Amino acid sequence: MSDDINVLALVKGKERYILLYDDSQQAQALRTLGRQAADPELSFSWYDAAVLGKKIRREANTRHISRFTIPQNVDD
Repeated sequence: MSDDINVLALVKGKERYILLYDDSQQAQALRTLGRQAADPELSFSWYDAAVLGKKIRREANTRHISRFTIPQNVDD
């Protein structure tokens, strides 16, 4: 496991949404997006949660694939 911190940010008007999480906290980050979308006092919408959630999943999938991809030898 890596010590890297993932940063996800969204600016909506005067509000700033910044989510910091490591790879082991992906599920918790997704739940946080849902809680923020459900809060009527925030301008953060379910659409915002869906878009950012997709980014979280895509980034996690990209990291997973790159860890297990074996570089091809180009010495022909």
